[in-house]
Amino acid sequence: MHTSRDKCTHVPERRRKQRSRRTGHCRRAWVVGALAALCAALLPGVTYHASADEHPGRPCSHAAYAMHPHRPCSHTAYVANTGSDTVSVIDSSTDTVTATIPVGDNPYGVAVDPPRARAYVTNAGDNTVSVINTNNNQVIGSPIRVGTNPTVVAVDSTRARAYVVNFVDRTVAVINTSNNRVIGPRIPVGASPSAVAVDPPRARAYVTNAGDNTVSVINTRNNQVVGSIPVGTDPEGVAVNPSTARAYVTNLANNNVSVINTSNNTEILPRIPVGSEPIGVAVDPSSARAYVANSNDDTVSVINTTNNTEILPRIPVGDLPFGVAVDPPRNRAYVTNFLDSTVSVINTTNNAVTSVPVGANPIGVAAF
Repeated sequence: MHTSRDKCTHVPERRRKQRSRRTGHCRRAWVVGALAALCAALLPGVTYHASADEHPGRPCSHAAYAMHPHRPCSHTAYVANTGSDTVSVIDSSTDTVTATIPVGDNPYGVAVDPPRARAYVTNAGDNTVSVINTNNNQVIGSPIRVGTNPTVVAVDSTRARAYVVNFVDRTVAVINTSNNRVIGPRIPVGASPSAVAVDPPRARAYVTNAGDNTVSVINTRNNQVVGSIPVGTDPEGVAVNPSTARAYVTNLANNNVSVINTSNNTEILPRIPVGSEPIGVAVDPSSARAYVANSNDDTVSVINTTNNTEILPRIPVGDLPFGVAVDPPRNRAYVTNFLDSTVSVINTTNNAVTSVPVGANPIGVAAF
């Protein structure tokens, strides 16, 4: 297991020179995109829970649950702790850690396939994906081999597919979540792919390419790239709201967010100003809000997705916020803080914040 200092020493020199605002720390400002160093962005996934006999009678209101409206929510958050090679499980009804699961080397991203009661965790240090049975929080089977430096993962439960971004390979690997086998050749995308999100109703996956300032559009019916959308500089996170046909992309170097119309895959201008060096983003359709982690000023921006404007003031969180996930039925947003090894829990009704200690250097988070 590597320490956070070990990770920082392996950051490519190009990234160090690009962003070194906060010396003495492994700030996201100069490590973004350096996936081998494991200091980069995660797009958290927001899904529903599959089990009909857990937490009966608690319906979900999030748009992501719309395809399975009778399945209740789990109200659980999974956090990938890259510095301790574990996943923390948070009971979002009490905001306490209820389990710690050992996984592979430097876990990075996490996403859930609720109908199959599985969580998928990318292990950037050993080029694999660990699969967790969410009914008992045990790792099952052998790790799934994918590309080099897998980071963010997103699940399309309707098609039983998981999409894994491989940073070094500039590809996306596709896993059949029914049997946990990799399907076909990897999908070539742009330079320095950073994150992925899916739009199941339109059979699309969106991949941010930080190295060429684009978003690749994948047709998930045939796993072919069908378009490339120019956005801002250094796009990192992406989140999709299928109900409004919108995708939100954080542009780290521009301190703003691009909005994409997923019906025609064009950007809606103007871009939305947010805090310093935004990374993770998650959408809460039930409240028409998007939450953006601003890595360089330790805040979260809240966007009104009805008119695409930021709601001020910004919310202070922990040190170097990375990933964001939302639990709409419980009115919560979860933000991983890489440098202080905590998760900030935001009450989205009043923006009050509490802190939950987790493992070392958390990056990815998924809530469902």
